[in-house]
Amino acid sequence: MAFSGNYICTSFKVELLKGVHNFTPSTGNTFKLALYNQYATFNASTTAYTSTNEIAASGTYTTGGVALTPYLPTSANTTAYVDFVDLSLTGVTITTFGALIYNSSAAGNPAVCVLDFGGQRTTSAGGVLNIVFPTDDITSAIIRVY
Repeated sequence: MAFSGNYICTSFKVELLKGVHNFTPSTGNTFKLALYNQYATFNASTTAYTSTNEIAASGTYTTGGVALTPYLPTSANTTAYVDFVDLSLTGVTITTFGALIYNSSAAGNPAVCVLDFGGQRTTSAGGVLNIVFPTDDITSAIIRVY
């Protein structure tokens, strides 16, 4: 299996300091979630979106990924965090093992984070694939900066 864990991409951390990513809802960058098969090889050193080993379009899933809606970035104590609204992909017939969140509105489609689904996730006959993000809070949000 190619996915071996969930990672905030190291390049993303550097790009935050350079001001590349803006998670402000409605006025910020466009972030997408692309789904991949078992042959994709992503980890913390992943730097950008690639179509290699991305699953084919099906139902409401399109190649290049689907747009995410971020919550307003916030902080608590000394941790800043942001999360996304859950996705429901309908009419899909797919098998996926993980995903890449990336910034589709920045030059080079820079990677944000790698999501390992912990095994195969399959929907058939035009089913529904739900992508449920953790709670948008200091201990669970998908992206946390300490």
